[in-house]
Amino acid sequence: MRDLLKTGKDHDVQVDLIAVLTAVVDGAPSVLAIGGGEVLPSGPFELGHRSLQSGLRAWVERQTGHPLGYIEQLYTFADSDRIGGEGSDRAISISYLGLTRAKEPQASGPSSWTGWYDYFPWEDHRLGAPALLFEVIEPRLRKWAGEAKSETWLRAASVFGFDGHAWNEELALQRYELLFEAGLVAEAHRGKPGSESADVPGRSMFADHRRILATAIARLRTKIKYRPVVFELMPPVFTLLQLQRAVEALSGRPVHKQNFRRLIEQQELVEETGEMAADTGGRPAKLFRFRPAIHMERTVMGTRLPVARS
Repeated sequence: MRDLLKTGKDHDVQVDLIAVLTAVVDGAPSVLAIGGGEVLPSGPFELGHRSLQSGLRAWVERQTGHPLGYIEQLYTFADSDRIGGEGSDRAISISYLGLTRAKEPQASGPSSWTGWYDYFPWEDHRLGAPALLFEVIEPRLRKWAGEAKSETWLRAASVFGFDGHAWNEELALQRYELLFEAGLVAEAHRGKPGSESADVPGRSMFADHRRILATAIARLRTKIKYRPVVFELMPPVFTLLQLQRAVEALSGRPVHKQNFRRLIEQQELVEETGEMAADTGGRPAKLFRFRPAIHMERTVMGTRLPVARS
């Protein structure tokens, strides 16, 4: 099924389209995956596709039954070893980030929403830094890096927030790539039996799909701070607490409630619907909706969402 492009040296090159489709499901940032959660929706770009995006939409809807809404090109991956296995064809993948409101996949194939933090448990700091960081990742990185003042350890400490460095949620890709370099994730030693015992917790994925997912997480965590893209993930009406929880889920960091609500009010991002939500588990809360009339204005000016700092 794959279309193959011939290079100047007469080598076959696979050109694939890959989607990182993200939603907030029951308060958790999730990605739509197939193959039991190991594979991102993807397929080859074919001559019959009108455009890259139309080809991507066709593959995602065919494999998951979920239509694509907002999407943007993420990154092109072309490393020679990205698929793995000796003798395999060179593969180039053009990845896209898609944002949607979650619904159950309708396709007959095995597609499902899987939480980001199943793949990257060290990235969830909503309740503080996870013990995994200090009990597992730090000692294994120290052993790998060698000298405490080595350049390798200083790089690891700055990326993971060790030795007094602040945690930066936007460095999700750098953290995964460092663990890969250290041989601490399954993808780093496929075909190399005997090293699996060093893996840190976290679900692996096919080929470099976990790296692609980490790239999307880093992009989105940066983007929600200056573009109102979080509203692509929200239902038509919502409470301010639901909006806050969505931002916290995506960033993996707690948000200062008063500062968050003050900022939302000052930037006039939402408007009241005049209705109340009764299913909050406590006092009824006001329902809001996004003000689409100011979408372009806020896209140009920026939208700073306050993520708490340690």
